[in-house]
Amino acid sequence: MKGKIINDPVYGFLKFPEPELMQVIEHPWFQRLRHVKQMGMASLVYPGAVHTRFHHSLGACHLMGKALDELRAKGVEFSKEECVAARLAILMHDIGHGPFSHALEYSLVAGVTHETISRLIMVRINELTGGLLSKTVQIFQHTYPRKYLHQLVSSQLDVDRMDYLNRDSFYTGVSEGVIGYDRILQMLTVREDELMVEEKAVHSVEKFIIARRLMYWQVYLHKTVLGAENLINNILRRAKYLAQNGENLFCTPALHYFLYNKVDGENFKSDPAHLELFCQLDDADIVSAIKVWQTHHDFTLSLLCKMMIERKLYKVMLSSAPLDHMLAEKQEIAMKKYGILPEDLYYFVFTGTTSNNTYDINDENIQIAMKDGSVRDISEVENALVNQTLARPVHKNYICYLQG
Repeated sequence: MKGKIINDPVYGFLKFPEPELMQVIEHPWFQRLRHVKQMGMASLVYPGAVHTRFHHSLGACHLMGKALDELRAKGVEFSKEECVAARLAILMHDIGHGPFSHALEYSLVAGVTHETISRLIMVRINELTGGLLSKTVQIFQHTYPRKYLHQLVSSQLDVDRMDYLNRDSFYTGVSEGVIGYDRILQMLTVREDELMVEEKAVHSVEKFIIARRLMYWQVYLHKTVLGAENLINNILRRAKYLAQNGENLFCTPALHYFLYNKVDGENFKSDPAHLELFCQLDDADIVSAIKVWQTHHDFTLSLLCKMMIERKLYKVMLSSAPLDHMLAEKQEIAMKKYGILPEDLYYFVFTGTTSNNTYDINDENIQIAMKDGSVRDISEVENALVNQTLARPVHKNYICYLQG
């Protein structure tokens, strides 16, 4: 199988000379990512944010190649097979995402993360290809001896985050997400099997961390995006409730299965058929159903779907203080103006909390290789921007309600 060169608007030409990578890229389960939006419902706020998990996965794989090239040039030893395995691990790290990515993470399958489904897909493809992904699965699961290869796939300074910040910034037009990824990649190093960054790149790493914070509050957790994601979750919650009470709903075959059956992580592990059904789902299944459900006789499902299609979303307020005191007033408006029944109010007026960690000091930390030979956490570097204050998670309360 020949390699390919793919033109990417963010990095230019991406090279995939390895036949193993092309075998995975051309697999139907990977091609499905062409139809899964990278940023869920964010395009309702940022119209350009219609790029896909397919774009992101190719970009992250490209950055993995650049990172490994830099490490090899600095004398870090690894085999060609390990390089391919690491590239495959990052290529497939998001293959388990369902429709609209994070927006519907737990809506269709209870209690199963996309990382778990990604691993199960890797294991399944490995079985079907006679061991093509054996090292890849180990790297992804953090069981491979070379620790830094997993850190490049998943850590607080991985190529996944480098690509999505750069790419999401590009497609939304939000310049705060632009990072000096080239500088960071060139300053990567490995000491005692740990991935680190040379001291002279400390400010580029700080910019990377701050950019992630700004992108979360300005884009990923933007109040309208938050409201839209709650709306699509409530649509599927109502559809599941109706389906499991015997109501007839228009669905594609794959969506029908997940709405009318209770599927959890154990089902995925025990029966590969669940995995194959899941890999038939993408954004189109959900959008086509929502369009049809607008005319369903169930008032609640119909209204929720019309709100989504016509972009008449929840009004959302964010606050550091609790907002429960506003519930009664907003519920009264919903009942009087829209005719919402008391037992269905929680679909239309509700509170919640959201949070973001700029830098988690309890996670796998970003280590800085100092010029004097010592190693420090990024938050402990002298005059560091990323200090104990920024390392604390920020929590915000929100209320979603119908417009009065």
